[in-house]
Amino acid sequence: MHPSFSTIFSAIAAVAMIASAAASGSPMSHAAAVAKLNANGITISSSGGCTDRNKPNCTSLQGVLSGTVDTVIALKGYSGCSSLAITGGTETGHGTGSGKTHWNGYKLDLRHVACLDNYIHNNFAYAFVRSDGARCWKAASSGNLYCDEGNHWDIVFN
Repeated sequence: MHPSFSTIFSAIAAVAMIASAAASGSPMSHAAAVAKLNANGITISSSGGCTDRNKPNCTSLQGVLSGTVDTVIALKGYSGCSSLAITGGTETGHGTGSGKTHWNGYKLDLRHVACLDNYIHNNFAYAFVRSDGARCWKAASSGNLYCDEGNHWDIVFN
């Protein structure tokens, strides 16, 4: 049985919306970001059990951009995942230079789950292998980059 036109159109619209979502907006406090993410079924996981931005074993969202948060929420919805877990945020240890870094609020790490993995593989174009060996997929309209670092996705939200 072939999918209906409306099913195909809905799928294309969902891909276009998540692909065109852009990280922007204002830096958020850790508490505000966590509250918004938790309300949408996205949790924060820290190997160190802490949220201190200045400790690399913590997971902090201090300074994450509101557009990054909104795009992760949209990604969860479009992927069909019932929940997602952020394992890396704006804490030190990811690189603190200029540009679209974790520290500057443009990047997050998300734990692998089948629904997210399948969504990325099926809806974004395979782009390249990064110098560290991570395989990357790219959203055509936004340029958001999804790199598989083995135990998590390293995502740049443009």
